[in-house]
Amino acid sequence: MSKLVKQTEDALHTLVVEALGKAIAAGELPAAAMPSFIVEIPQDRANGDYSTNAAFVGAKVFRMAPVKIAQAIAKYIDLSDSYFSECTVAGAGFINFRLSDRYYADILLDVLEKGEAYGRSDYGKGKRVNVEFVSANPTGPMHMGNARGGALGDCLAAVLEMAGYTVEREFYINDAGNQIEKFGLSLDIRYQQLFKGEEAPELPEDSYHGADIIERAKEFAAEYGDKYLSVDEAERRKALVDFALPKNIAAMQDNLLKYRITYDTWFHESELHKGAIREVIDLLTEKGMTYEKDGALWYKNKEVQTNKLLAEGKTPEQIEKLELKDDVLIRQNGNPTYFAADIAYHRNKLVTRGFDKAIDVWGADHHGHVARLKGALDAIGLDGNRLDVVLMQLVNLMKDGEPVRMSKRTGNAVTLVDLLDEVPIDAARFFFNLREPGSTIDFDLGLAVSQNSQNPVYYCQYANARICSVLKKLASEGITPRDCTEQELELLREPEERELIRHLAALTDEIILAAKNYDPAKITRYAITLATLFHKFYNACKIGVDDETLMQARLHLCLAVQSVMQNVLTAFKITVPESM
Repeated sequence: MSKLVKQTEDALHTLVVEALGKAIAAGELPAAAMPSFIVEIPQDRANGDYSTNAAFVGAKVFRMAPVKIAQAIAKYIDLSDSYFSECTVAGAGFINFRLSDRYYADILLDVLEKGEAYGRSDYGKGKRVNVEFVSANPTGPMHMGNARGGALGDCLAAVLEMAGYTVEREFYINDAGNQIEKFGLSLDIRYQQLFKGEEAPELPEDSYHGADIIERAKEFAAEYGDKYLSVDEAERRKALVDFALPKNIAAMQDNLLKYRITYDTWFHESELHKGAIREVIDLLTEKGMTYEKDGALWYKNKEVQTNKLLAEGKTPEQIEKLELKDDVLIRQNGNPTYFAADIAYHRNKLVTRGFDKAIDVWGADHHGHVARLKGALDAIGLDGNRLDVVLMQLVNLMKDGEPVRMSKRTGNAVTLVDLLDEVPIDAARFFFNLREPGSTIDFDLGLAVSQNSQNPVYYCQYANARICSVLKKLASEGITPRDCTEQELELLREPEERELIRHLAALTDEIILAAKNYDPAKITRYAITLATLFHKFYNACKIGVDDETLMQARLHLCLAVQSVMQNVLTAFKITVPESM
């Protein structure tokens, strides 16, 4: 929460403790150690802006009805130098407090004083976090899952930064292993088909059949002709991969940059094959966690997982239903598996590069891989809880109420590039963060391009544009905003003004909560509510009133809303237009 809000809540807690002490000293409550209690913002603020459960938790200690304790607290509490104007007792012992005019005024002063820093906190100060997201296979175009993962990962990183963490964004390039071998084979056959016609081999069913493979083979042929038909197969495939893979990676980088995503690190899986994978396999072997079978090296995943689940209280019957299996680390052909590389990769993050936390954004279909990887990190002596995985659900692309399944460009699933050709980038980044990661998203293409209040990102941007319009109109009349005193801002007493200011005060808390839960959707929802409350205020409270002081106070509120909306949207790399 913001420093001012935190100070207000801490001060209220202290005031209640002091009131209890005075009541005990006066003999109205028996001498006893007061148990811990809380002060909180109630769901329904009809009776107060804050409440405390002190009377209820004190009933057992003081051996007295909660209402009597509440009355004693209300009698002795001194609100004179606080942000509270009123303390009332309701029902069986509920104690409610009203915030003073000064509190609302000081929130607005705090917003404009902090400016771009408003909403930021030191919650995660001193913690280095690695956020890895998208990490699409470089053997083909990025799809809709990558589009959601890109917006989610980038905005999650932004939320963590606002909460005080030191954050690095990372893309993991799978440029080694089986998928690269399959990539080379697919390119090779498509290359041969360009020259050999019916004599060329058929592309196997489990190869890459996308139009992008044909395109890369044609580009290679345009540069080298049929030169590589006469060389050894391994040499030909290596040449094709060396030619095509950098082009694919460069295309991914360009497309993600268009999507406003910039990574601090592009980490190549191939780097792990220079010794890091062998190191983790040796570690697991030293700890008795591997065995050989059928010419392959296996990891005792079942044993590790079973022991962990038993320690957590699961029964053998419950564990049996999970059908746990061991994992291959080194295949019969001597090549390490993706799982082995993954263990080495996360050890690199947590040990070699020293991140306090590794956060991965994965598709929900990787759910079963999470416990295995965390268990393997435990097995090599790391704390698996230093890895957190955000699992995101699928995206259903919709247009006119019907699902959109085919790409105009490739004839396959809709790609990231297709999406960015179809809708504004602002809409894509905002829409993919409208719901928590674990919820399926129906992405409405028609809504994303609409310019009305039904489009949530347009609705938020319009709040800023409306404020700019107000300022421009008043400027044409020779009126410009000026600094307001605390006393002048205390004039903002209308319900719509108070509700709007309370929402401004909640930003820091919402950011911290979004960071804790790895859920940037909390911030898009915050922005939508901010826009809603502003439009409500705008319609209820005329800004250009005759009372100059009230007009300036309302202008100050407009500027505070504008500042906060800009902070939120800019953090998510969404534009904030001045006119629409």
